[in-house]
Amino acid sequence: MQLKVLSWNIWDEGHFDEIAEFLRSSEADIIGLQEVLPFSKSIPIIEFLTSLGYEHVYAPARAATLSSDGTDEMGNAVFSRHPIVSSAVHMLSDENKRVAVQADITIEGETVHVFSVHLLHTHQKVSSIQELQVENLLKVLPLEKVMVMGDFNATPESVAVQKMHSVLTDTDTTHTPTWSVYPEGCPVCNPQKIDTRLDYIFLSSDIKTIASKVENSKGSDHLPISATVEI
Repeated sequence: MQLKVLSWNIWDEGHFDEIAEFLRSSEADIIGLQEVLPFSKSIPIIEFLTSLGYEHVYAPARAATLSSDGTDEMGNAVFSRHPIVSSAVHMLSDENKRVAVQADITIEGETVHVFSVHLLHTHQKVSSIQELQVENLLKVLPLEKVMVMGDFNATPESVAVQKMHSVLTDTDTTHTPTWSVYPEGCPVCNPQKIDTRLDYIFLSSDIKTIASKVENSKGSDHLPISATVEI
């Protein structure tokens, strides 16, 4: 069976109308999102995708002061048009807390294990904590039918991404850039154009990549990425 899977860091300052329009038109079977604000009135992404018929699991990745009324919550989520039969949250590091959220999805009798992750932002610098996060992620992956998608905040040549390559297959071998649509998304990095790849969809060897694409949207500082896969 073929499926369309999609991953996107929708940005805590994202533009909801553009985000919603893209996700509605994508017709993806499985979606992994990062920087989801579950209580946001301006970016009500969980309510929106639920209204389109998606089931979901969500977990807070970290706390961040994002609103004028105090500390808001931000995290990772997996949305699916197919039944989610179980879920889990995996702590990837205690310092600079990050998690992976796991959704086990049944599709025509097969169970697919889908992970949405968002690693520590290191401004594309070498980071032992980021590498630890990948190591801890790899420890919890099942042996079969695995999809890991998300914002790794790491370039293709980084140690973190190379560790992922040692276990899973990258759906996009072109290393097409995915960031930054809006340079103000990282004043420290000060990107001037979309010239850096930070986002990935990885598969276990028993899932075949049919096609992959870096999509086009101005909803976030990241571009969405997709893959057509066969399970």
